[in-house]
Amino acid sequence: MEIWQILLLAAIGVLAGWLNVMAGGGSLLTVPVMLFMGIPGPVANGTNRIAILAQNITAVTAFRRRGFSDFRLSFSLSLAAAVGALGGASVGVRLDGAWFDRVLAIIMIAVMILMATGHDKVKPVDGDGQPKNLLLGHVLMVGAGFWGGFIQIGVGFILMPILHRVLGLDLVRVNMHKVFIVLVYTVIALAVFASQLELLWWTGLALALGNSIGGWLGAHTTISHGEKLIRRVLYAALSAFIIKLLFF
Repeated sequence: MEIWQILLLAAIGVLAGWLNVMAGGGSLLTVPVMLFMGIPGPVANGTNRIAILAQNITAVTAFRRRGFSDFRLSFSLSLAAAVGALGGASVGVRLDGAWFDRVLAIIMIAVMILMATGHDKVKPVDGDGQPKNLLLGHVLMVGAGFWGGFIQIGVGFILMPILHRVLGLDLVRVNMHKVFIVLVYTVIALAVFASQLELLWWTGLALALGNSIGGWLGAHTTISHGEKLIRRVLYAALSAFIIKLLFF
């Protein structure tokens, strides 16, 4: 790849990493850009995991340093998601050519449907902040992990409702757990892709640099500004993706 392409990927990675931690959907930027650069779908899908891994290592570290961590719950949810990610990655590594494009198009349509059906109406959480519905939450994590291992794109829009609406966590802790869960299952997914495809490691590292910076910024923005800004970013991210899909 040429120098300008690497710099472009790093710059896009900053925005994608910030979006991924704050709301979700950053991979809707990075994967299409790699496709436009001529990288095959499955390779782009796998290479993107290098950046996701780096981004979430940075984000988990940032949350912990600011006093936000609950590794016991994060780890148990991550194990459930990792089971699903193993199956999802095994399917995703075989998805190529026209099928990858079709699945990507369906995902984009699904994002628009989520917006139209009221996905942005996040209800306040009442209670003492303790997690609820733990069994259901872990079962749903298997499905979320499958999606994350399969294609990663939009997984934040799946994880956030599970953590917020099902488990009853406030949105700061939602993001705290989310980045840990994605970190763990991404290790599994990346191993599957790397074992069966020739990933573009330098491309992934360029994205990883940007995603790490964006992940760090997203974690600190989450802690500093709380739920109000997180909701605004979630709505803005969904709206921006819809405009991009309809007009660009």
